[in-house]
Amino acid sequence: MLGLSKINIILKYPGAWYQLGNFQLHLILDSNLVQELQNQEKWGRNHHIALGVDNLEFVKQCLEENGYSFQMSASGRKALFTQDPDGNVIELQELRFSCAERRDEWLFLRKNQPRCE
Repeated sequence: MLGLSKINIILKYPGAWYQLGNFQLHLILDSNLVQELQNQEKWGRNHHIALGVDNLEFVKQCLEENGYSFQMSASGRKALFTQDPDGNVIELQELRFSCAERRDEWLFLRKNQPRCE
């Protein structure tokens, strides 16, 4: 759905690894995990990971076609929040530029963005 490149590796546990440019995303299934949202009304106020996408409308369509719930960002920006099968919140934000062309710059900006505490 997100167009991630899956790494073909044999794992001794249920999960999957994906290549994200120079980074990897490791997803491991934990059947004992109990994930509970602290804020049911606004998923974006819960702990989450954020990923950039080129076309948010296409992602919304894919989520709907595959039966995934999502919430649009309350801020009005082009972003939505969904959950993986374990209940972890994932933010998908439309980038103002092509991921393929400017991925490294976007990762640098997100990494060095000041945090409000």
